[in-house]
Amino acid sequence: MANPGDFAYTVKQQADIVRIIGDYVKLKKAGAQNYSGLCPFHGEKTASFSVHATRQFYHCFGCGLSGDVFSFVQKIENITFPEAVRLVAQKLGIAIPQATYNTPAEAKEAKLRGVLLDVHERACAFFQELLRRPEGATARDYLAGRGLTEEIIKTFRIGYAPDSGFLLRDRLKNEFSEEVLRESGLFSWKEGTQQSGPSTQQSAFSNQQLSAASSSPTLSSRAEEERSKSVPPQSRDLVSQKPTTSDQRPAPAAMYSKFRNRVMFPIANENGKIIAFTGRTLSTDEKAGPKYLNSPETAIYSKSRVLFNLDHAKEAIRKLDYAILVEGQMDCISVYSAGFQNVIASSGTAFTELQAKFLGRFSKNIVVNFDPDTAGAKATERTLGLLVEEEFNIKVLTLEAGFDPDLFLRRQGKDAYAAALKNSQRYFNYLIERARAQFPARNAESKVKAVNFLLPHVQRIPNRIVRDEISQEIAQKLSIDSAVLRQELKQAVTNRSASSLKAPTEAQVTDAEKILIRALASANEMSNNDEHISARDGAEEPFDPARQARFAMQGDNLHTGMPAESLLSALLTAPEDANPMDLPLSASDRNLLAQTLMHDEEELTPERIEGAIRGVRRIHLRRRIEQIQRELANRGLTAASMQALLQEKVRLKRALMDPALSATNPMENNSGPSAA
Repeated sequence: MANPGDFAYTVKQQADIVRIIGDYVKLKKAGAQNYSGLCPFHGEKTASFSVHATRQFYHCFGCGLSGDVFSFVQKIENITFPEAVRLVAQKLGIAIPQATYNTPAEAKEAKLRGVLLDVHERACAFFQELLRRPEGATARDYLAGRGLTEEIIKTFRIGYAPDSGFLLRDRLKNEFSEEVLRESGLFSWKEGTQQSGPSTQQSAFSNQQLSAASSSPTLSSRAEEERSKSVPPQSRDLVSQKPTTSDQRPAPAAMYSKFRNRVMFPIANENGKIIAFTGRTLSTDEKAGPKYLNSPETAIYSKSRVLFNLDHAKEAIRKLDYAILVEGQMDCISVYSAGFQNVIASSGTAFTELQAKFLGRFSKNIVVNFDPDTAGAKATERTLGLLVEEEFNIKVLTLEAGFDPDLFLRRQGKDAYAAALKNSQRYFNYLIERARAQFPARNAESKVKAVNFLLPHVQRIPNRIVRDEISQEIAQKLSIDSAVLRQELKQAVTNRSASSLKAPTEAQVTDAEKILIRALASANEMSNNDEHISARDGAEEPFDPARQARFAMQGDNLHTGMPAESLLSALLTAPEDANPMDLPLSASDRNLLAQTLMHDEEELTPERIEGAIRGVRRIHLRRRIEQIQRELANRGLTAASMQALLQEKVRLKRALMDPALSATNPMENNSGPSAA
């Protein structure tokens, strides 16, 4: 919660929620002060996510989530409130004081993430340093053979992990605890046993050698050689062995580098912070492990959410309004270095739904350029399905057989790639060609197989008109009766499970109630000189819509029995400086409040407030008259009670006939009951 006087409040006052959210969601103008887009918190095809520029809040009418700039950043980045405040401040260039947290657990979690970022930054610098040293000669030769220049190596901060299990650990252990190093994903460890005897002397010697190696990576080979001579064979992979007086006892877990003798490609988040690595082995023996080794998931790295090179590519994607998606990091680096800076790649995993949503914040246009081999074609099909469901405009770039983007650029050059990019085909033309290639026979059986291959892709298309156009194209190219194909498609779409969230319906409230909701919600805006609050000509004080509405409604309890009674009650009892969207409201009331505030283009003038009050008062009188009519139908009434009710009914009817409560009052709508 941001309270006046604290740092969060200062940041919130300076933050433009439209700009901050616009970094994550593609927003379009949807009114004088409103912006809309696809909700990043649930899957949807029609934009129900709205942001109010003046009131500085967001609300999704699909899933019901709402809040301010901090709650948005906190949820989408999966961080704590203090971290969200700091991140927004960083985006605004505001100097950040020392962070405070609500609970020890929250503080520990945030501190761990911050420290892990430091660990990865130090590790990246270490790998870069090793690449420049003699030990990195083989790695430099490999990178040169792949056509990477010094400039590109520097841009992507590529490095080299030495063929040692201990140098990185010893470089970092004086700065970070063992617990942090274990959490970093940079190390592996195993339990062992420790022998008695000369272990004390051996341990002291090995630690001395490792300390020297840590301070000077050029000594790594000699340190490792001396270590091998001094440490028992069963313990050579273990570190920091403590002396023991017993014959045998469990040793502490031995920690050693996960990445060894590998070219290291750092993986950065959207803001350019290193959060993980991919290591490409330089070894050729069977014990080298996988060709590409990726960091495991950690507190700062979730591979399904990260797009490689997005930190470099995001501005180019926005400017060009399309992205190039490739499979591997080397493909991505090669395309980028050729001048196509709007290129990104999935990071250590197949392309995911979360990555598609994430990419959609920057552009909904994409060219998919995966390898043309069988595995690449399968990956393309899976990726197209995800992108179609997120309503991307998709093209597919298919290179010559045997050429991935990296090899194509090295052999054919950037002009050839630019030409191929220009000739990218519509994604469904690509899929139809794939179907015809897999099922080339023109008989009925092959047509059925081709249609079954294409139908899952067609039924993912959310727009019915587009589905119909594509189905006609399929029918034409496969020589199938279009009516038959449409029937098959209709059946497939009908059978598909409907998992989309339904937007809650707006409460049936009168226009008068909506105006009073807006008026009461404006209480905390007086100090901000909101441009929507006008001043009465000749008045000594600025016009205050909230004060006028509160005075009229509290005196006569006009909101009692109204459809929006619970929301109006909450606004009437809230502190004047409270943000209405922060009040503890029910889901329906919060939805109604957001809906009302999102459509506040009309100015709150004294005349408009007075008209709304008249409209609510008239409805209030009508409802009381109807209630009296029902009470008069009670045969058990005494003569005195009946006389009192009749007198009240006459008085209320006279009040309704007051010219000030004209029946043509524009503040009423059909939601109000009719007079008896």
